[in-house]
Amino acid sequence: MIPPTTYFDVHVTFLLPPILGLGLLAWRRNRLDRRFLGGLAVLIALAVGYTTPWDARLIAIGVWRYGEGAVARRLLGVPLGEYVFFVLQPALTLLWVRWITRDGDDSPRVASRQSPGNRLAGLLAGAAIAVVGGWLVIAGPETRLYLGAILLWAGPVLAIQWAYDWPSLRRRGRTIAVGVLVPTGYLCLVDRIAIDAGIWTIAPAYTTGLTIGGLPVEEGLFFLVTNCFLAQGYLLYDELIERRTADAAGRTAGAPGTEA
Repeated sequence: MIPPTTYFDVHVTFLLPPILGLGLLAWRRNRLDRRFLGGLAVLIALAVGYTTPWDARLIAIGVWRYGEGAVARRLLGVPLGEYVFFVLQPALTLLWVRWITRDGDDSPRVASRQSPGNRLAGLLAGAAIAVVGGWLVIAGPETRLYLGAILLWAGPVLAIQWAYDWPSLRRRGRTIAVGVLVPTGYLCLVDRIAIDAGIWTIAPAYTTGLTIGGLPVEEGLFFLVTNCFLAQGYLLYDELIERRTADAAGRTAGAPGTEA
């Protein structure tokens, strides 16, 4: 295999083929419905909007940098290839989650409603992650900056998702585990290849030095939390639509003149 030399080479070689393959399989099984595509569009928009400022800040600090000629243009300090990745990762992960989620299997329990106590527990769990991240960024040594930045950035999203309905996510734990771990492992492999090819470099000064298979542990954590955002976000979106559909059906059934 010819090693990639640009950021777009990484996308074309490693991300587009599985996306197209999963998309084709989903299309042939009639799984690319409006509900799924709507959820995908929402999560892509959120990914771009929430990640761009964080990404731009870490690039400006120098947490990672790009090889000579690896990126062509930048917008707001972020390479265009990064924006493309913000679109391709949700497509890859959610197509995978959609593929492994069978209709009627591991489905949300529409009748359940999150109690105030459960909402608070989910909110506090996510907030705790953000607090630890903030402490690492502010009080920790520079070698924990990237780790802290990931946790600080991830905490609010996890807090919102878990506060919304963490019991539902727990019931769908198998789907989330498979939906998160498979694309995370694949993206870690791609990231390691890109680093070895000199497409980008992670600054040792801002990382703990811990590695998994030669990849900085912070990079693996980044893919893990972002795929958690995506898998959980899609399943919660799917549950929200399911609940609204059930509520609408209940109102229609209870309306005067609807009974035989």
